[in-house]
Amino acid sequence: MNTFHLDELELAREPDGHGYLDVLSSDRLSVGYAIWPAGVSDRQQPHAEDEVYHVVQGRATIQVAEDEMPVRAGSVIYVAAGVEHHFHSIEEELRVVVFWAPPHRRTGGV
Repeated sequence: MNTFHLDELELAREPDGHGYLDVLSSDRLSVGYAIWPAGVSDRQQPHAEDEVYHVVQGRATIQVAEDEMPVRAGSVIYVAAGVEHHFHSIEEELRVVVFWAPPHRRTGGV
């Protein structure tokens, strides 16, 4: 068993305050934790993996392909591999648990 507490995780932060940490990985799934401060731009590119985002704190809008949806604590969003997506209009610091399948092999920002 692997466990973690979000409030105890130390994330390396970029100059704009965005942070990401790979939390765990298995043969079929990986989990990360991401933070975007209010007002920043989410610069992520489509990934080779399916993703599920679980918003644990904050308010923003997510765009997935041509669709947009406001998100807040409790929102769960599925994004298929290869689909353009990003958070924008981040009104309150956004804290998100990210589930990846197959496991994410980090090569750039989330």
